[in-house]
Amino acid sequence: MPIFEPHIHMFSRITDDYERLALAGVRAVLEPAFWLGQPRTSVGTFVDYFETLIGWERFRAQQFGIHHFCTMGLNPREANDDRVNRDVMAILPRYCEKDSCLGVGEIGLDDQTAAEERFFAEQLDLARRHGLPVLVHTPHRDKKRGFERCIAIVRDSGFPMERVLLDHGNEETIKLTRDLGCWSGFSIYPHTKMDPARMTSIVLEYGVERMVVNSAADWGVSDPLMVPRTVVKLEQAGIARERIEQLVWRNPIDFFAQSGRLQAAMLLQPARANLRETFDGNSVLRGQDPDRA
Repeated sequence: MPIFEPHIHMFSRITDDYERLALAGVRAVLEPAFWLGQPRTSVGTFVDYFETLIGWERFRAQQFGIHHFCTMGLNPREANDDRVNRDVMAILPRYCEKDSCLGVGEIGLDDQTAAEERFFAEQLDLARRHGLPVLVHTPHRDKKRGFERCIAIVRDSGFPMERVLLDHGNEETIKLTRDLGCWSGFSIYPHTKMDPARMTSIVLEYGVERMVVNSAADWGVSDPLMVPRTVVKLEQAGIARERIEQLVWRNPIDFFAQSGRLQAAMLLQPARANLRETFDGNSVLRGQDPDRA
């Protein structure tokens, strides 16, 4: 079964993870711009990072037959940092025009500050101007309140709910989002957030309409294979293969196709892989023999 992994931070993963994803059936990944684990102190570091998402990471993924896409945004944690927030907003429009950028994100709330709310609303407007959907990061703490506030900000902005993916949900938040017309995202983690068994219970109760699952794997304790692992649990629970494929393939494609830059047909074949190729003179092989890699 083909898998579209709609939220994974491959910038923080090793090349072997791309190979493992490909072997597990992952045909495409989407990498949202996010916080790198420590504060960035100047806009130039964001420029280099955004360029990596549309350049080197896209190249790395293709070497293993994986289509790589991204979303661009000022993450909520760094929205609080006055050293960079305004300057990042000034450069974001040009990255929103890139063909591999399928949305604005991760945006939303973290500590639920006034600054986060202000830049969240500004980036909803940015997405509207560029005709892009949004991927919304919801707080890890006080999640129910954070979801309610994110929903209120989206409503106040007049941004269409069908173009909103509220991520990092759980059993409590699905009750808030189910009838809004937005999309619900669930991050499957080894020890925190959701796990495959809990996700299976949600699917059994609520179905798979307007839902996506992801690993959100990054520099912390996380697992890039959490979506394939969830597929196994869903199959073991007797959920029809067609419904599972809708959850892990058709749903993320349908959501990000709202950007106008993604069609299912472009993903029918793996990305063209050629380990002999280089990007700006650099190869993923580090001098190894391509025929043995």
